[in-house]
Amino acid sequence: MNEYDSSRMADLLASTHGYERTEQAEEADMVLLNTCSVREKAQEKVFSLLGRWREIKEKNKKLVIGVGGCVASQEGKMIMQRAPYVDMVFGPQTLHRLPRMLDEVLQEHSQSVDVSFPEIEKFDNLPPPRVDGVKAFVSIMEGCSKYCSFCVVPYTRGTEFSRPFDDVIEEVVGLAEQGVREINLLGQNVNGYRGKTHEGRTVEFAELLHYVAAVEGIDRLRYTTSHPIDFTDELVDAYAAIPELVSHLHLPVQSGSDRVLKAMKRGYTAAEYIEWMDKVRRHRPDISMSSDFIIGFPGETDEDFQDTMRLIERVNYDHSFSFIYSQRPGTPAELLEDDVPMTVKKERLAHLQKTILGSAAAISEKMVGTVQSVLVEGPSRKDPSQYSGRTENNRVVNFDGNESMVGHFVDVLITEALPNSLRGDMQSEGFDLPMVRQFAAQIKVT
Repeated sequence: MNEYDSSRMADLLASTHGYERTEQAEEADMVLLNTCSVREKAQEKVFSLLGRWREIKEKNKKLVIGVGGCVASQEGKMIMQRAPYVDMVFGPQTLHRLPRMLDEVLQEHSQSVDVSFPEIEKFDNLPPPRVDGVKAFVSIMEGCSKYCSFCVVPYTRGTEFSRPFDDVIEEVVGLAEQGVREINLLGQNVNGYRGKTHEGRTVEFAELLHYVAAVEGIDRLRYTTSHPIDFTDELVDAYAAIPELVSHLHLPVQSGSDRVLKAMKRGYTAAEYIEWMDKVRRHRPDISMSSDFIIGFPGETDEDFQDTMRLIERVNYDHSFSFIYSQRPGTPAELLEDDVPMTVKKERLAHLQKTILGSAAAISEKMVGTVQSVLVEGPSRKDPSQYSGRTENNRVVNFDGNESMVGHFVDVLITEALPNSLRGDMQSEGFDLPMVRQFAAQIKVT
């Protein structure tokens, strides 16, 4: 979501003030920091980076510094009290007001703060997204109303609200017309989407997937991140009915202990979670699974952690986002005693990550000798003479290719599994049929 928001800020400021990106802060007329407050370390990094930017501003008095995102929403004016050289503070729902805030700074030489929670107004006031590549994010809902005891998101991004169905489809169509082939639908609780049509009918998430997949040019569909209690039977059935929906599912569980899940206020048991995963695998036996885990939640015992490990072994995850628990201000869990020793947390985290890395390596090894459909994104980062793309289960594959393949699907024989990527050989018959038909039609017309 932050990546999406950052790109929309760039689009907006390009259309209103003519700004262009630069990767060097020393060259900039304005620097914007888009922040996250889900974990404590991310929040600490905010003021560390601002301290470095202060040195740049001391040399360039006209430099405008802005802080946006969830830390900005959480801290508000407190950021300027701690870092008075900051000019703008804006929340995730007010990034569309950046042009007005910037004018206040430039014309009135005053600081500007806006961390309110307008809903659809944000999307109504953003320009059409610009695309640089064959993949794109589309934000379909924001906020969260689950109020898990450890999570700060409802307090920094507000409660759940969904974009109108027509607006989402219009954005997807526009992206497809720009050459996008893969769409990743975004939301803090994306499968909680409940968007209204222009006729007033409510479209739920599973139905939206069908409509997005039907857009001409969109051949691969992902979504993140989802909540288990909104994982409906209709969503399960989508994996049988929608071939564009990738064989990869990220469904955060956080813990395998029912006692810890209850303390987290997650609203499900480990057995219910496993049942959802099993239902999907009935439609997609080879689907890859990933999840989020919080290690060392207050009161987590050795037995609780073993419950988590048993769940991990049962599901056989391909990937995980796993972190040591950190108290977040304003959450109910902040009142709980953080009683798990840090040494124990680190040991548990290392064991969990080692287990899942081993599982991921085994899955990669099983892919060797198989032919995978790869969406070619461009030259390989490490070897520009090769080309790179991703499989359905989100693995990077590097192979010999050429520029004409970019933006198309090719069949690649996987020949080697490396720690962070795969190597392969393109199969000559692997070009996607739509490209072949288009090429043939052009020859016929000529």
